[in-house]
Amino acid sequence: MPLPKIDLHLHLDGSVLPETMWQLGTERHLSMPASDLASFRRFLAESADCRDVNTYLGRFELPLRLMQDRDTLVRVTRELIGLLASQGLVYAEIRFAPQLHTRCGLSQRDAVEAVLEGRRQGLAENPGIGIGILLCAMSVGPAAVNMAENLATVRLGAEYLGAGVAGIDLAGAEGLVPLRSFHPVFDLARERNVPFTCHAGDSQGPDTVRDALAFGARRIGHGHRIFDDPSLWPEAIRRGVTLEICPTSNIQCKTQPSYREHPAKKLLDAGLRVTINTDNMTLAATDLDAEYRFCTGEMGFTAADLRTMLRYSAEAAFLPEAEKSALLARLA
Repeated sequence: MPLPKIDLHLHLDGSVLPETMWQLGTERHLSMPASDLASFRRFLAESADCRDVNTYLGRFELPLRLMQDRDTLVRVTRELIGLLASQGLVYAEIRFAPQLHTRCGLSQRDAVEAVLEGRRQGLAENPGIGIGILLCAMSVGPAAVNMAENLATVRLGAEYLGAGVAGIDLAGAEGLVPLRSFHPVFDLARERNVPFTCHAGDSQGPDTVRDALAFGARRIGHGHRIFDDPSLWPEAIRRGVTLEICPTSNIQCKTQPSYREHPAKKLLDAGLRVTINTDNMTLAATDLDAEYRFCTGEMGFTAADLRTMLRYSAEAAFLPEAEKSALLARLA
């Protein structure tokens, strides 16, 4: 019987269906990196293997150019939910940065409401799946450059919390400035009682994990580089911090050398709450079935480990307790 899957770390702009990107790009006469849809699919798969995280982040420019109007945001959200449901997911948290969708006149509020409408339509068409939306604040350079936009994102997260929005995240280029420079983002989230996660412990090593723990993060996006500093493990274990690990993305971005050398299994065995996620289904050319195959085929995980990590995912989901209990029951 297939596992009822959960993805806690999934970026909307990195998971636009290839055929949708191709259709929208050609209709809008954008310069596309291929001559037809089949070649475009090959390009996406071949370009997934990047030199580093910043090269990887550059690949988001094409989907972002397309996702600057309400109809497109509604569509790509609805379509992604349908794809996840068809793959057997019972719950996913889809994250996106509203401030990245304001180039052509949308406000952050417009972008949030468009994605929430896409969520509404996707859930109506696929009643067996649960979806939470995470709003991403962004690290794009010195924290002051877009602090006003980031704080506006948190306020929108608080306003729409429980109406489709499940929490917030800090995403973007890790290490441009110290993570602690973004403390106002997390201070406001705590003040407004908005659950939050934070990209850390990926390209910049364990120091960013230390900062995330200092902010009180109960979930950390990626986080696998905590392995490099075992002195951080006891606090993370004691506080039940959940690591949103995305194996294929880590390898493509060269933050881990290979599946076999990835420390996720060692972290799980040490008592940390490891979960397995996709990060970007289209740009990473992956899905959870592929991630689970890598887990059991190359990373040393057992089938029992997969079930344990799914339970950790359900327990860490940004859901009300009653809904979390119902989700855990579906995994039994």
